[in-house]
Formats: sequence, C-alpha cells, structure tokens
Amino acid sequence: MSSGDKQDILDFIDFYVVLGIVQQKTLCKYLGISVRTIQRWRKNGTTDKRKGSERKIPRKLSPEERLKIYQELCSAEYKDMNPHEIYNSLLDKGIYLASSRTFYRILHEYKSIYHRTEDRKGNSKYKPDELKATAPNQVWMWDITWLKTDVRGIYYYAYVIEDLYDRSIVGWMIFDNESDAHAAELFEATCIKENCHPDYVHSDNGEPMKGITLCAFYYRLGIIPSFSRPRVSDDNPYIESFFKTTKYKAGYPKCFHSLKESRDWFSNFIDWYNNEHRHSSLQYVTPMEKRKGKHFAIFKNRNSVLEKAKAEHPERWGSRAAKQYVVKTVEILNPHERKIA
Repeated sequence: MSSGDKQDILDFIDFYVVLGIVQQKTLCKYLGISVRTIQRWRKNGTTDKRKGSERKIPRKLSPEERLKIYQELCSAEYKDMNPHEIYNSLLDKGIYLASSRTFYRILHEYKSIYHRTEDRKGNSKYKPDELKATAPNQVWMWDITWLKTDVRGIYYYAYVIEDLYDRSIVGWMIFDNESDAHAAELFEATCIKENCHPDYVHSDNGEPMKGITLCAFYYRLGIIPSFSRPRVSDDNPYIESFFKTTKYKAGYPKCFHSLKESRDWFSNFIDWYNNEHRHSSLQYVTPMEKRKGKHFAIFKNRNSVLEKAKAEHPERWGSRAAKQYVVKTVEILNPHERKIA
C-alpha cells in the first residue's frame, strides 16, 4: 500500500469520525485495518519505513532523464568519447546533466561500455629519479613506436617528443629505420621550433636513446638524460599512453602504404591530439589549452556551472559539496610516492 493510499484511508476515517456518523473502531473493522495501525499512521506518518520498502530518493534521476542522458552519450558528437570527456565537454557548453560516474552507471545499465587492459608488472627494483615540471619545456619525454606497412615484417618508425607539463606533442618525425642520428635531428629541429631546450629528457633504454650522436647533442646543450628501467614501460607512462591513444583512435589505418601516407596521417592526428583531444590527466582540457593557460578560465567556468546546478537541484547532492576543478601547479614523472585513490 502506497503512502498516498494510506493518507486517503486516514482522511476517509477522519471525515466520518468527526461528523459522528460512525465510530473509528467500526470503520477499521469494515476496512480490515486495526485501530492501532491508524494510531501509528497518525503519530509517525504514512511513509513506509520498513527495510526494503519502496522509497522516493530526491537525488535519483527518473527513467526519462536516464534515457535522455543515454541518448546524449550515444549521439554522433559523443559516441567516440569516454564519459569523463563527455562530462567536461558538456560543462564547457554550460550544460550539467549528471556526474561522470552516473554516465558510467547508465552506460553499464545499457551494456554499452567495455574495458580492456594489458598490464604487466616490471621486474626491476630501482626506479628512475622523480622529475617535475611547473611550466612548458622543462621536461620532455620521448620514444619510438612501430607503424605497420603493407609488407609483412617491414615497419616505419614514429619518433615522438611529449612535454610533461601539458602532454602536448612538441616534436615528431617518421623514418624507415631506427637511428640515434634521426633522434638527434628531431631534437635539434624541435629545440629550434620551441626556441629553447628542456632541462631533462626521459626515455627508455633503447639503442637510439643512448646513441653517441644523441648523447653528444644532450651534452652540448646541457640537457640531463633520464632513462627507464629495462622492460618497465610504467617508467615512461605518458608517452606510452599517447601511443595507445594513437593506435586506438577511430580511423587508425591497419597499415601504411608509404612514408608520405604515414606522415600525412600522423600530422592530422597530432593536430587533433594537441588541439581537440580532452586529456584525462589534464582534467579534460586539451594540451594546447593548458600550454596557453586557457585552463584557468575553463575550470572557473566549470565550477560555476556545477555550483549553479547544485543550487537548482540541491537534493541531488545532499550534504556533498560540488566537484571543484583545481589547477595543478606541478606535473610529476615517476613520483617517489604514488597516491592511492
């Protein structure tokens, strides 16, 4: 019996009892309800407080609202984004539908989200030194990834440099072989383009990373090299994450037919990555937005949208504070102490 039905019964009994037409005891007997139950409803209210009873939760979204959110998540604009990217994109437009965690729950209900991972523990016990960046061009990270060609066993090699501070790709080149001379060429061209050089460069232990030509270039400019442990990709996680983003991007070719084709595709991809891709570790702003300092205004706007949404529907937050976007002043590579979420 719903709370409304109980209230109707109470009103019915009170009407006849007040008029003196029928006694309450007689009415209760006729309705099949004990007098004690009526007394309890009057004293404690008609809400069913038993464990497992149906309750109205103020912050809970209605089925219609959940369907609307699901349709938005699956729209042409957002179908290739994860819930965190969609959430922050909507905030930038001044729209708040629900939290990013609620987006995940709704997608899970509709069986529309999957996760896959291939994690492997490293086997060396000595970590590289912690590196910190408080501004662009202080710490660069770089690596090489293989690009399949249409000939089995033959690859092109993409050399990529990423800035720790804003995760932007500051330099890249593609060659048909691995060589420290190519790496030195890339670094020289990137330093000229940026009109500066980094204090530190982190990479893995590959032969091109420790070649004489590249090391001589480091020495000439006073750049301090840093290296990962052997076979431990977690020591250079950001560049590895970039390569995964590259090869999981919708439209990534199964193979490249020429160097020109690979360079053209990579050029378009880097432009998208730097200027359009909302980076999770940057709180879903693009690398260029952080590099140019635009993230201060973006975070301020998002915080304003969230506070407004909470003011309009306080029951959805309860006693919780609205999420606040806080600007990080320092980015750390290989921190000595990892934070536990």
